[in-house]
Amino acid sequence: MKYPNEKPIFVGAATALITPLNESGPDLDAMGRLIDMQIAGGIDALVVCGTTGESATLSDSEKMKVLDYTVARTAGRVPVIAGTGTNDTEHAKKLTRMATEAGCDAMLVVTPYYNKATQAGLVAHFCQIADATDKPVMVYNVPSRTGVSIAPETYVKLAQHPNIKAIKEASGNISEIAKIAALVGDTLDIYSGNDDQIIPILSLGGKGVISVLSNLMPGETSRMCHDFLSGSMEEARKTQLRLLPLIDALFCQVNPIPIKAAMSRMGYCENLLRLPLTPMEGTEYENLLALMQQQGLI
Repeated sequence: MKYPNEKPIFVGAATALITPLNESGPDLDAMGRLIDMQIAGGIDALVVCGTTGESATLSDSEKMKVLDYTVARTAGRVPVIAGTGTNDTEHAKKLTRMATEAGCDAMLVVTPYYNKATQAGLVAHFCQIADATDKPVMVYNVPSRTGVSIAPETYVKLAQHPNIKAIKEASGNISEIAKIAALVGDTLDIYSGNDDQIIPILSLGGKGVISVLSNLMPGETSRMCHDFLSGSMEEARKTQLRLLPLIDALFCQVNPIPIKAAMSRMGYCENLLRLPLTPMEGTEYENLLALMQQQGLI
């Protein structure tokens, strides 16, 4: 049985890290520089091998190489959360066991994509994956990518599993997220999965954000969350609104195309993605660079 107010996986901002690539695979030297920059900047946790990390086109061996390296490089300074979800329950269980053995602190598990599932299927899927680890599991709802959404009532059933501890909500539906908070906010920690909704979700009792923006601005993204949670709500609101143009630019093309371009421009990686993703170019890229310049990033 779970009780309210258990220690959250993290409070504040976790970066959904890009995976720097070179022609031979994950660039671990670049990954190390990125990890050190994030921790020095004040980030609260790191999410590795998620959507932003191009998990769909990383092999299992590449994922484990990245996870092993991140756990070793981080050395307990912040929690490491592994993206282990797939649309194949058995495969997701395998990845979850491997990430647990690698020393990751928690698992981020997305809803099954393409083949989808009924709500009963979602419960069975997540519970079997949660059975495969003794680490906390965060379920990830992002219907724009997966074609399936977790109903608020389904979270009530998921909250009964002792290892399912949290929700990453990227549905964009604030009314639905409010209902989720009303139903399970005392037993499941809620995190924003959208950078443009950090403050709205914190206002509903959320614990923080899993952020793409924080690849660029770890300190400012974390401070926004902690300002709000410590009572400096007006300061946090101003930060959210000031950063909206940059956030919009980071999602003007499918993630992680813009953030990979931005991090490359800052010198943290090559602007290399795996097909079917291709590098950002043209007027949208120029607009992104202009907004980065306005924020003093370049």
